[in-house]
Amino acid sequence: MKSGNQKPSTRGRWTLMALIAVCVLPVIASYLTFYVWPPEGRMNFGTLVTPTPLPESILADTQGHTVGRDQLAGKWTYLIVAPGHCDDRCRQALYLTRQVRTAQAKEMDRVARVWLVTDATAPSASVLDGHPGLQVLMADAPWRARFVPAGEPRVWLVDPQGNVMMRYPDELEPKGMLKDLARLLKYSQQG
Repeated sequence: MKSGNQKPSTRGRWTLMALIAVCVLPVIASYLTFYVWPPEGRMNFGTLVTPTPLPESILADTQGHTVGRDQLAGKWTYLIVAPGHCDDRCRQALYLTRQVRTAQAKEMDRVARVWLVTDATAPSASVLDGHPGLQVLMADAPWRARFVPAGEPRVWLVDPQGNVMMRYPDELEPKGMLKDLARLLKYSQQG
């Protein structure tokens, strides 16, 4: 009789241990995942900023045509903020934004590039020749107040509604920029 009573109690213990394991193991796994092997803090290369509308003022391009904020809306836009005398960092920013846009293949028409010139110097033709489709705008006081204090040159990403939503670090990384833009184009129906 004793041997018959031991089997149900042993079976009951194994069942209880299995139930405890099923309840406790996920808690232990989540603790280890969060504290011992924390996930990467962010998925994007650029820094997300509080979406802020572009300044309202009208800008002029290098030919004297006026461009309003509403004309910059409708596409994802890389905004390259740099003086007209383009140094090596400026040239790299122009080059990388062109390459990242081109790498989007069939989606590249959803992306625009704007060079916001922060001084009165018109960019040289030799710099502009390598960047077809680049829109060059001369910054006025509200645009300089909004973008120049951040340092130069600086690359920002503007959403199709005309809101600045991402800032890129001084040292640009094309793979990170490419992933950011590809993700935005994939999940956004705008632009």
